[in-house]
Amino acid sequence: MDRNGKITSAALLAAIRNRRGHRPPENNRPGDTVIASYNVHKCVGVDRRFDPERTASVIAEMNADIIAIQEADKRFGERSGLLNLEALERDCGLVPVPINALSSSGHGWHGNMIMMRKGVVGGVRQLKLPGVEPRGALVVHLDLPVGKLRLVAAHFGLLKRSREQQAMAILASVAEEEEMPTLLVGDLNEWRVGRRSSLSRLQPTFDPASGAVPSFPSRFPVLALDRALGHPHDLVTSVEVHDSPLARVASDHLPIKAHIDLKVVWERAGASTDRASRAM
Repeated sequence: MDRNGKITSAALLAAIRNRRGHRPPENNRPGDTVIASYNVHKCVGVDRRFDPERTASVIAEMNADIIAIQEADKRFGERSGLLNLEALERDCGLVPVPINALSSSGHGWHGNMIMMRKGVVGGVRQLKLPGVEPRGALVVHLDLPVGKLRLVAAHFGLLKRSREQQAMAILASVAEEEEMPTLLVGDLNEWRVGRRSSLSRLQPTFDPASGAVPSFPSRFPVLALDRALGHPHDLVTSVEVHDSPLARVASDHLPIKAHIDLKVVWERAGASTDRASRAM
């Protein structure tokens, strides 16, 4: 604080980075799967310039195995896709998870799309989320080299009540399916991590405080709007912001990258099954 008792920007940033759940990148492991989330702001940068190639360059910088993208389509009219998918496949090896887009030329479901460069898609559910604004989520079952993963990619609304309803809708969808490691990623539009947070409805399946790192606004990130939440909670080994000169101007959000250790989670599940079998 300064002498007048006001919190300085530096103090606020330090408080966010030091709060419970922020795990440093040095916790990353060589065998981790890297899953990113990026609100590309319809490929319009903070300089108000529409530049899909610049957005693609930021995606390439991240070198993620899987990326969930928000605002990948035009919002109005034909809702056509904004990214050059052929170039992303050529330069990054990323291909889109097949979905039924909102338009014949669209890339996403309510702007949400998932791209990946390894693994097999076992199934996709497209959820229409409740709330005042039209929002959606993708629930994708992935068969990765190290095990199965359920990936939920979402973009929550601007109103707290809507976010609470959307969080509950995500939990209800997950509860209908088989138990497996699950990662919820996306722009969840909530920076709070305590009881006042709309994301508290996700507990205990997900821990909203885990890995909360500041990603917005991109030029001076102080709010943790973009999240990566794992179930079980130790699925995510670390979360980091991809902060590069290009990323700071390409969108109003910085991308985040979650490192997950899926192999350890499945090995633990296998060990538990073996113990249960021996006890019978």
